[in-house]
Amino acid sequence: MRVSVFGLGYVGCVSAACLARDGHSVIGVDVNPLKVACVNAGRSPVIEPDLDGLVADGRRAGRLEATDNGPSAVARTDLSLICVGTPSMHNGSLDHRHVETVCREIGTALAHAPRNHAVVVRSTVLPGTTEERLVPIIERHSGRRAGTDVPVYMNPEFLREGTAVADYSGPSYVVIGELDGNGGDRVEQLYAGVDAPVIRTDVRAAEMLKYVSNAYHALKVAFANEVGTLCKEQGVDGAELMEIFCRDRTLNLSAAYLRPGFAFGGSCLPKDLRALLHRARQRDVDLPVLAAVVESNRRHLARGIELVERTGRRRAGVLGLSFKPGTDDVRESPSVALIETLVGRGYAVAIYDRDVEPQRLIGANKASLERELPHIAALMRPSIDDVLAESEVIVIANGSPEFSDVRHRVHNGQTVVDLTGIARNGRTDGRYAGLCW
Repeated sequence: MRVSVFGLGYVGCVSAACLARDGHSVIGVDVNPLKVACVNAGRSPVIEPDLDGLVADGRRAGRLEATDNGPSAVARTDLSLICVGTPSMHNGSLDHRHVETVCREIGTALAHAPRNHAVVVRSTVLPGTTEERLVPIIERHSGRRAGTDVPVYMNPEFLREGTAVADYSGPSYVVIGELDGNGGDRVEQLYAGVDAPVIRTDVRAAEMLKYVSNAYHALKVAFANEVGTLCKEQGVDGAELMEIFCRDRTLNLSAAYLRPGFAFGGSCLPKDLRALLHRARQRDVDLPVLAAVVESNRRHLARGIELVERTGRRRAGVLGLSFKPGTDDVRESPSVALIETLVGRGYAVAIYDRDVEPQRLIGANKASLERELPHIAALMRPSIDDVLAESEVIVIANGSPEFSDVRHRVHNGQTVVDLTGIARNGRTDGRYAGLCW
C-alpha cells in the first residue's frame, strides 16, 4: 500500500519504519524540518532500539521518505495514518490542536485528490473524539462525507518506548475501529506482515481501549508499590512476594475478575481487604489505592440500586441472593445489601435463589442473613416463574446460568435490570437495562 504517516515522533516513526519494512511505500510527514532531514538521511529522529536500522533499510529500499508537505503526501498515497501527539493540558484535558491541524490539512488535500483515500487515526484520543471532533473537520474541508467518500478508522497503538519495534512486530492484537460499521479490510492489509489476531470493533471502543489499557497498567504499578510498602513495614520482602504472586496465572495474572458486573462480596474479599487496611493504619502506612477499592465497591452497589429505582417500578423481583452462583454463602453479598435497601425504601420484594434455603443455613452464614434480612423467609419464592408473576422489575443480582434467558420471559410492562451481564446479548431495549453495558 501507499501510506502517508503524519507525525514522526515515537509512534509515527516506528509505524512508518515498520510499514516500510513490511513492504509498504511510506511517506512520513512532519512540520519539524530536523525530523524530516533525519529520516531522509536514513536515521531515526528518536532514540529507540532497532529503529535506526529500520529507517536506514527503508531509505535504501526506496520505500521510506519524509516531507513537510502534507498535501503532496496525501495526493501520492492511498491512506493517511495520523500519529501526532495529544499532550495534556494544565487541567488534565487533551490538547487536540495537532491532530485537528492534521485533519484540516488532510481534508483540504482530499478536496482535490482521488476519492476513497482512507484516514486512520492512531493518535490517542478519548471516546467520541474521532466522530464528534475530527470527522466534522475532515468533512468540512474535503467537501466529502466520512464513511462513504472518506473511510475513517481508529487504530490504537500499544507501543512502549524502549521496546516499540518489538511491540509493533508482535502485538497481542491489532484493533481496528470502524466508522458506521464499514469494512476495515484496508487497515487490516497494513498489518499483513504482523502475526497477530485482528479485532474489529466500533470507533469509540477502539478509542477507549488505549485508555483502559494504560489506566490498568498504572493501577498495577500503584498496587505493586503499595503492597511492597506494606510488606516492608512487616518484615516481608515485597519484591519476592510479588514474584510469587505473579506465578499464579489462573487468578492473579489472568482474565479472572476482569468482567464488568455487580459489586464484589462474600466472606473473603471484603473482610481481607479491611484487615489489610487496618494493619496499614496500625503501621502508619497510607494505601490510597487499596483504600479506594472499598469506596469504589460501595458506589458500584449504589449504582445498581439507582438503576432499579430509575425504572419507577415498586414491585421488584430479585434473582440471586448469594454473592455468586453455585454457593449458599450470603455473607456480605451485594444482593442482600440491595434487597435490604429496597425493602427499607418501601419496595415489595420477591426473591429466588435455588442455592439458598434460609432454614438450612448454619453458623455465621445464617447469622449474617438473619441480621440483614430478618424476614427473609417471607420474601423467598420457589421458582423464577413465581418471581416473574408478581414483579414489575426483575433484578438479576448474581450470574447463575439459569437467569440467562430471563429477558425473553418477561411480558410487556416488565423491565429486566441485569447487574451481572448474564442476560446480555449485545442489545438493549426498553425492557432491558444493564449496569455496565
